Amino acid sequence: MDVQLGWPDLELVRELGDRGSVTAVAEASHRTPSAVSQQLKSLQRRLGIPLVERDGRGLRLTDAGRALADSATGVATALAEADASWRRFLGDVSGTVRLASFFSASELFIPGLVERLALRFPRVRLDTFDEDVSQDGFADLVADYDIVVAHRSDDTEPAPRPNIRVVPLLREPLDVGLPLGHPLAGRAAVEPADLVGEPWTAPPVGFPIERALLALSARAGQPVRVVRRTTHLPLMERLVSRGQCLALLPRYSTLDHADGRFALVPLTGLRAGRHVEALLRPDREARRVVAAVLEELRAEAAQISAGR
Repeated sequence: MDVQLGWPDLELVRELGDRGSVTAVAEASHRTPSAVSQQLKSLQRRLGIPLVERDGRGLRLTDAGRALADSATGVATALAEADASWRRFLGDVSGTVRLASFFSASELFIPGLVERLALRFPRVRLDTFDEDVSQDGFADLVADYDIVVAHRSDDTEPAPRPNIRVVPLLREPLDVGLPLGHPLAGRAAVEPADLVGEPWTAPPVGFPIERALLALSARAGQPVRVVRRTTHLPLMERLVSRGQCLALLPRYSTLDHADGRFALVPLTGLRAGRHVEALLRPDREARRVVAAVLEELRAEAAQISAGR
C-alpha cells in the first residue's frame, strides 16, 4: 500500500514518543484527547501497523513508531537548518527562546546570560522557567522548552537518547558546608572519614548532591545521618550557618553566599561534583536564535569556571 505521510503524522508520533500519553500530547497541542486518539487510530489504520504500545499507564513507541519519530526529527531539523541559513543570509538573529533550569543554575547563569544577549543579540527574547526535578527527569522537559539546563552527578553518564543533544557547560565541585564554629571549619580540606557521625541536610533521593553524599558515606564506611531534606539551596545554607547540620554545596553557586556566614571546605579522598549540561532537541539547536542563546550560555559557563 502506498501511504503518503505528512508532517502532522510525523509530529504526532514524535510527540507521543516524547510525552508518553495521548493526554499529554493533547495538552501540549491544545486539542482534546479524543482528537489526538482519532488521529493516531487513523494513521495506524492507513499504515496497517501499530505505532504505540501500552507501557504501564502510558504509551511507548513500537520499533515502527520509533522509526517514524526519528524521521520526524530529521525533517524538523532540516526545516530549522533551512530557516537558519536564510536568517544568516539576512543577518537576522531574533525571536523567543524558552529556557528551563534548576534553581541554583538559574541564579548562576541567567543574570549574566541576559546581559550577554542584550549586548550581542538585543532582538532575542529569553523566557526563563524553573524546573527542579531529579537528574533523570530533565530529558523529559525538552519537548516543552528550547533549552533545558540539567545536572547529573559524577558517578553517572548521560542516558543515550539519540533525539536529544547534550552540550556540556561546566563541572561544579561539591564542597562541605560547615558552621563557622565547627572544629573542621578552619581546615584547608576534609576527608570523608572526618565527617562520620555528623548531621546532614540533603536533597531528595535522585538528585546529584544526594548521590554524592551516598558516595561520601560509602567511602567513610558508615551511613550518613540526614536530618533535613530539601531542594532549596538557600535553606541548606541557612541550616549550616546556624550550626544545625552540614551540607554538600555546589562551589560556584554557593561561594558568594558563604562569606561571614559559613565555611566552604573542599573535600578530598572523593571526587564529588555535578556536571551541568544543556539538553535540547536537534531541530531546536538548528534554529538560529536558539544557537545564539546556547553560544552565550556556553560563554557564561566558561567565564564562571575560569573565574572561580
